[in-house]
Order: sequence, then structure tokens, then C-alpha cells
Amino acid sequence: MKIRTRFAPSPTGYMHVGNLRTALYAYLLAKSQGGDFVLRIEDTDQERYVDGAVDIIYSTLKETGLIWNEGPDIGGDYGPYIQSQRRDLYKKYAIQLVENKKAYYCFCNKERLDEVRHTCEVNKIPPKYDRHCLSLSDAEINKKLEAGEPYVIRQNMPQTGTTSFDDAVFGTITVENITLDDNVLLKSDGMPTYNFANVIDDHLMNITHIIRGNEYLSSTPKYNLLYEAFGFEIPTYIHCSPVMRDHSHKLSKRDGDASYEDFIKKGYLKEAIINYIALLGWSPGEEQEKFTLDELIQKFNVSGISKSPAIFDEAKLAWLNGEYIRDLTPEQFHEKAKSYYEGVVTNSNIDTSKISELLQKRCEKLSDIPEQVDFFDKLPEYDNELFVHKKMKTNEEISKNSLNEILEVLEGISDWTFDTLHNELMNLVEKLGVKNGQLLYPLRVAVSGKAFTPGGGVELAVILGKEETISRIKYAIKKL
Repeated sequence: MKIRTRFAPSPTGYMHVGNLRTALYAYLLAKSQGGDFVLRIEDTDQERYVDGAVDIIYSTLKETGLIWNEGPDIGGDYGPYIQSQRRDLYKKYAIQLVENKKAYYCFCNKERLDEVRHTCEVNKIPPKYDRHCLSLSDAEINKKLEAGEPYVIRQNMPQTGTTSFDDAVFGTITVENITLDDNVLLKSDGMPTYNFANVIDDHLMNITHIIRGNEYLSSTPKYNLLYEAFGFEIPTYIHCSPVMRDHSHKLSKRDGDASYEDFIKKGYLKEAIINYIALLGWSPGEEQEKFTLDELIQKFNVSGISKSPAIFDEAKLAWLNGEYIRDLTPEQFHEKAKSYYEGVVTNSNIDTSKISELLQKRCEKLSDIPEQVDFFDKLPEYDNELFVHKKMKTNEEISKNSLNEILEVLEGISDWTFDTLHNELMNLVEKLGVKNGQLLYPLRVAVSGKAFTPGGGVELAVILGKEETISRIKYAIKKL
């Protein structure tokens, strides 16, 4: 049997990290087994529909390499792949359940349902429909239908026994049927509920494996009762534990937690994002942490999915992103860095490709670039305390003396290259009998106004040029 997985997002906003992980796992499972990855848009909740959200889904999946075999834009043998375009078929299946006594018409209005819910709250029991309309006779139902009374169709849950299902991650799970609510399958506007549409679509699209968040574990018995009522084959369930902001809070769209697009704007590379998300709740069972998408396909196995929640550690993502940055060629890195220099390094005499050479070794994310290079255009205001550094064994007096010595040497250099500057300053260190840091650290601060920079003082001086470097050193001497 060919494995078929699906990613079925609701177009309600940006691509949340948890959504992207679900898509990634579904893609990896299908591709690791030579199967098909299907994209389906679940837009039955029209009130939450967000314009442009479908385009975000398309662009995110394409950018990250999660290319679908079938979907709304490319078609396939099981379309349409947008639920709102399939609405007519859901009613047919809902009526079939009514005829088989597995579902029933419910004519209760909002006021009565609010009353039922209030009664449950007063009695401190979970909210559950009281099955009032299940007792309606066929004559009463027909009369209401003929009168055009609005209705929903509810699932008729068994009131005795248990329902069990097997999950590839959590094992066998059993629930008492009496705890299951008679959920709405078809809404009064004729649109199916999320739970009902999923079952019908997954069956009709021959989906064999369903990967989703473990918040759906409690709903799965209801799905299975539907599968059994129709005589459908039950797919393999793979429920994943949530991605957490910390030990107490899940990542959540509603809480404004970062989307894929947010991380791209923060300067993370798409390859690093996908790599990191893959490891949020899944392990290859080995020490390796850095994987290409092709390597993830080769390594992926459902047995590596953990029951435990995964903590999203942005520091770990930043580290991994830095590894990817260092794997770029100098040309690739400079191309990605260019936009971050705009409006920050505007002096045409500054060769930003030289700055990129320094940054690539030290940069964890591209958005760090502006504040690391803003001093090239204009020396920022800085406090003389910067020249005091315990480890470098410098203070204001030592720094001033060092800068005076450096100035004399640099003014006499005509070949303004790294090798020349470095050699001359090392000769000066030897001549003065001081530590390297006592000479080079004051130089760094003088030319940048910062204690931490992408490169050392010599490297920065080469980029700034002789005239600007000497001007900044003189300014520092005057300040000191």
C-alpha cells in the first residue's frame, strides 16, 4: 500500500511553527517511504478566514522545499482540495449517517443550547449536549424540515462501552463512550465541522497516515466511530506533543509567538529553521544535529517522535543558524547580507564585501548585522570607560599612550594593507614590551567606539582606510 499523508491547514493567519512542523513530518514520512504528500486547505470555518493566508501557506511550503504531489493549485485525482469547494458531498454523508441512526437532526436554537451549557456549569460537569432532539419522532422531524426550521446534524454517540484506538506515538488509548459529546457534524449553513470534514476527506483522498498535534487525541475516538459507521478503513494515527515556549506555555498563534515569516525577518536561514523544527520532538537516535532536507528524508522514522513536549529554544536555533551561515560561500553570505547594510553603511568608500568577510565567521543571524556595523559610517558617541578592560590590562592612561604610539606608526605607512599594518603593529608591541591586547584593544575601541566588533582593530582599520582611521585615533586621544 502506498503511503499518503496530508497537510491540511486552516487559512487563519501566518504559518505557525507548530503548523510547519506538522507539515514537515507529514512530508518526511511520505517521502521516506516513496509516498505522496497532499496539501488540502480546510476553510470550513469562514468566520476565521484571513485574506492572503492561503498564499502564505503556499509560499512557506515552497520556500522550505515541502513540495506537495497534489493540492489546490496543481490538482490531482482526489480534488477539489479546498473544503469549501466540497461542501455538497458532506451533506450526502451526513444524511447517510442519519438514515443509519448514527446521527440525528437537532433543531435546538442558541438560547436553548446556552441554557444546557449553563446547567452543566452549575452542576460542575463538562459541557455536553443533552440529546433533546434525539427523541423527536420522524413525523416531528419532517414537520420541522418542511417548515424550513434551521438545523444541525449531530453524531449519535453510543452511551455504553468504550472506544479504543492505536496511536503510533502514544500507544492504545481507550475512552468511555458516555463521556463523548454528540458533536455537530453539519452546521446550519450546510458547512461541515472540522472533525466531520476531516474524516470524509481523508477517506476519499486515500490518506493512510494522519500526523497532527496531540490536542486531537481526545477527538480521535469520535473520528473512529465515524470511520466504523461508514465502514471506512481507519488510518494510522501519529499524534505529536506540542511545541512549548517554556515549561508552562505552548507556542500559540493567539499569543503572538513567532511564525516562519517572523524568523525569516529575524535573519534566520530557511534551511536552519527546517532543520531545527525537525528536531522539536523528533530524534534521529544519533549525535548529529545538522541535516539537509534530503538527509532528514533518509533519517526520518516515526519511532523517533517523542511523547514529551518540545521546548523552543531560540538560542539553540541561533547557534544552528550560525553553523549554516558559515557553510555559505563568501559570495553567498555577502549576497544575503547586502540588504542589512542598506541605510546603515552608506559611505561609498566602505567595501561591504570586506565587512562580510569579517561577519561571516561571527554572525549567528543576519538581523544582527546592522548593530554590528553601524560604526563604519559614523563613529558613535562612546564613554572612555570602554578603554578600561581588566583582561586586556588596559586603562585610560595605558590606552592613550598606546594610541599615541600607534598613531606615529600608522601615519608613516603608505601600503595600507592588513599584512603591513599587522606586521608594523606587532613590531611596535615587541618594541614597547607590552601585551598584544594593550595595544590592539585600544585601537579597536578608537576606530569603532565599541568593545565588541566583527573584527579586530587592524581589520577594521583596513576597511575604514588610512584617513578615517587616523582621524578616529586622534579623536580618541583627545577624549582621553
